[in-house]
Amino acid sequence: MTRYIIEGRKILEGRVKISGNKNAILPCLAASLLTGEEVVLKNVPMISDVRVLTEILMQFGAKVETRDQEVKVKCSKIKNSVLTQQLASKLRASILLVGPLLARTGKIEFFHPGGDVIGKRDINLHLEGFRQLGCKVSVNDHNYKVLKGTNVMSDARIFLEIATVTGTENLILASVIRKGRTVIRNAACEPHVIDLCLMLISMGASIEGIGTSTLTIDGVEKLRGTEFTIGSDNIEFGTYAIAAAITGGEIEIENCHNLDLEPVIWPLSKMGVSITRGERVIKVSAKKIAAISKLITNVWPGFPTDLMSVMIVLATQARGISLLHDWVYESRMFFVDKLISMGANITIADPHRVLISGPTRLFGRNLETPDIRAGMALVLAALVAEGKSIINRAELIERGYEDVVGKLVGLGANIQRMEIANGNGSQ
Repeated sequence: MTRYIIEGRKILEGRVKISGNKNAILPCLAASLLTGEEVVLKNVPMISDVRVLTEILMQFGAKVETRDQEVKVKCSKIKNSVLTQQLASKLRASILLVGPLLARTGKIEFFHPGGDVIGKRDINLHLEGFRQLGCKVSVNDHNYKVLKGTNVMSDARIFLEIATVTGTENLILASVIRKGRTVIRNAACEPHVIDLCLMLISMGASIEGIGTSTLTIDGVEKLRGTEFTIGSDNIEFGTYAIAAAITGGEIEIENCHNLDLEPVIWPLSKMGVSITRGERVIKVSAKKIAAISKLITNVWPGFPTDLMSVMIVLATQARGISLLHDWVYESRMFFVDKLISMGANITIADPHRVLISGPTRLFGRNLETPDIRAGMALVLAALVAEGKSIINRAELIERGYEDVVGKLVGLGANIQRMEIANGNGSQ
């Protein structure tokens, strides 16, 4: 187990570099299975989810080389098309391997994927999409089989009931080397979906409507290798911007000049966070933080659900009452009891909404990390709290954030990382 020990009330100052997009690298790694040629991915965040997914890729026959922020993948031949329970349970994103394995081998057998428990996160939309592609889908409890079948339609129109990100990505991956045209309506438009499409185009795919809710894919016979740079992480940008604001500091954020940040910057600006774009960096500071009357997550370009947890911490330091609403995941708000134990004035209206009254003094506590985003929110709360906080199970945070301790120490935070084994800790 990994533990963070944080002494709060330190002003953050300096410069921090944003890593590659965690939500983009995973589908792009999955896309490497669509070709037998080498795929080189750059600006890769070196997080544990990347390590786990590359280990799973190797189980299917891929050769993987990792160096600095670069990953090379070559999968000349797929060894098998079975995603076992042991593999699937390691990572929610393992579901993204279903599309390329189905496209490359014509069949896939897999177990229900694991990952953070922040809601139902079922895969019915994925399965229904595969059916609309003409595939045969069979379900036995948490075991699934998908076959191309003999009557695969040359053209297919898929309508997604909800603009699911992983569902959209999976269906793109299943369609790019499929015969005929595939039209996906109500497709997700997030930056990481755009990254996946741009990577596939560099491999020779034909995709129109990128960045819109309607994608038209004309299948090609095969894809080639490519070299592709992953976009920077807008969630990480928002996280460090909030860290600067709540500690009363001023930081410069680099490696984010090409990001679409409007959905993130808009609510931060309304709350008094000053964000100034420069030629190479974005400067962030806040003299006073004001409450936001209502903030609701939405599909892109709405406010992203992955920033809601840290936004709640910002609201605890804002003057006034904020209503924050995340309709996407019914368990997103349940970590706020830990903030309440630190002194936050939060009322849980229902599983999707909380009322926060601030500003409130927070005090250091011994806390358990429930998931990636809530864990990072607890780190931010500890930065502004009085006294010492201990964040246990911090390895969950490192699934989605690269070098958390190093980046925060570089900004002036007092934070130590320890590995705990048999009740003993070692730095």
